[in-house]
Amino acid sequence: MERLIVLDTETTGIEPSEGHRIIEIGCTEIIDRAITEDNEYHQYIQPDRNVGDSVRIHGITDKFLTNKPKFEDIVAEFMEYIRGATLVIHNAPFDLGFLNHELKLFGSDERIEDHCTIIDSLELSKQQRPGTLHNLDSLCRRFEIDASARTVHGALLDAQILAQVYLAMTGGQSTLFSNEQATDGGNSDNHEIVRVSQDLGKVKVVCASEQELELHNNYFANA
Repeated sequence: MERLIVLDTETTGIEPSEGHRIIEIGCTEIIDRAITEDNEYHQYIQPDRNVGDSVRIHGITDKFLTNKPKFEDIVAEFMEYIRGATLVIHNAPFDLGFLNHELKLFGSDERIEDHCTIIDSLELSKQQRPGTLHNLDSLCRRFEIDASARTVHGALLDAQILAQVYLAMTGGQSTLFSNEQATDGGNSDNHEIVRVSQDLGKVKVVCASEQELELHNNYFANA
């Protein structure tokens, strides 16, 4: 059984070294390439600091976080949820940096990478289609995934959307050439696989008549 956990976080800023903290963790589980909606993990976290200007990104206010648990209150449950799984994270160094910083503040020498295999979907997208946009909104447009509910960033919602994106990214390409190749005369190295539709119907077989078979045999007999 292959167990993937698609993970996202929301934070008060971009640098844990500057004292910024995690305020939301969202996880969506994929078992054998099927999203299991009944086993998600979602937690808001009280960060012991103001969210500041980051509220414009995620919409999570200081007032909303007032009575939420601290990281040390949820760490055991969270680690048990992800332990042994492969984590799919978009721009993995960012989220891992914050999670490992939270573990360090908690007094733990553990790292997320000690317990999980990591897949960075951002790097995967760059490998598949270099030179294109790789943010989550762009990937949703590329793979025709509905992201209309994403009016602000949210860890659980983004994990749910990324789970669909990841399955589309790893499910095989649908065109022979990328958009760039279609416009550059086919000089790009981004070769992709064309998948031919199997819904072609039955091929009609026309057999030769007895007269046609006789003419055929006589032709070669007299040749």
